[in-house]
Amino acid sequence: MKKIIIALFFVTLLFCLSIESSGEVLIPNNAIRFRIIANSNSPEDQETKMQIREKIEPVFAEILEKSNSKEETKELINQNMAKFESIIESFNVEYTINYGNNYFPEKEYKGVMYPEGNYESLVITLGSGLGENWWCVLFPPLCLLEAEEEETNSANYTFYIKEVIEKFS
Repeated sequence: MKKIIIALFFVTLLFCLSIESSGEVLIPNNAIRFRIIANSNSPEDQETKMQIREKIEPVFAEILEKSNSKEETKELINQNMAKFESIIESFNVEYTINYGNNYFPEKEYKGVMYPEGNYESLVITLGSGLGENWWCVLFPPLCLLEAEEEETNSANYTFYIKEVIEKFS
């Protein structure tokens, strides 16, 4: 038993090192992303972006707990589009909202590199959309994990992401 535990420890360690050395974890092909792009990088516009995110996250939490697949998530997003629009409109800002195949820039988060590309996603663009963006993954439900864990180290984050992705693959 002791040998098995030691062997598992080394396999886990090697796995951690290989993830950190590559610096990249691919989000599964069946993922649905979410992105909010600020009007500009002014403190006011960045704050508005984050306030909208804070108001929308509970709606996502409510609808995503009912979803077990990408198709269910997609359907629930489309059914709740009016809720998202209502939240954004309460901030009295110009916006566009699009569900489809949208561009995401490269992003590094907690030592994990997410490649740029076009991904199935819900994108909210505030005003001219020239500011920094915030994004996460709605399916598998990684957005909700990020909101729950603020102080997790890179290795724990990577393993947790891997577990969630495997659960919903």
